[in-house]
Amino acid sequence: MVSQRVDKNLSERAQPRRRALNVIVADDERDTVLTLTAVLRDEGHHVRGVYRGDDVLRAVEADRPDAVILDIEMPGKSGFAIAQELRHAYGDDTPMLIAISGKWTGQTDEMLGRLVGFKHYCLKPFEPQKLLELLEPLAGGAG
Repeated sequence: MVSQRVDKNLSERAQPRRRALNVIVADDERDTVLTLTAVLRDEGHHVRGVYRGDDVLRAVEADRPDAVILDIEMPGKSGFAIAQELRHAYGDDTPMLIAISGKWTGQTDEMLGRLVGFKHYCLKPFEPQKLLELLEPLAGGAG
């Protein structure tokens, strides 16, 4: 009995403590927002879904997220424009920006994404696990 408690305590200490992240998922495709929100919440993160580009800046100001997962082509404002505005407004305090796009127009999009502040660029469809891996360093995991 004592041995089991000791083993359990050791295994709990061996696992790094992950913190819950505050994440905004912004995409005009409702299914994408709902899927990513569910996946992130299942991992213990706090998530807000946004469907229009011009609503993202207000959501970031209100929530001060750790990360923004942002579709490139949204009504109201493009993901590129939003990323640029966030970098201008927050500088080094800009949340991690992850671009998601359903259209590949060549490496120029990815290069432009990096120039305006995206840390990662993912093409749809993608595995939600990939996003979890990209967020893991922010949560304090090994990723």
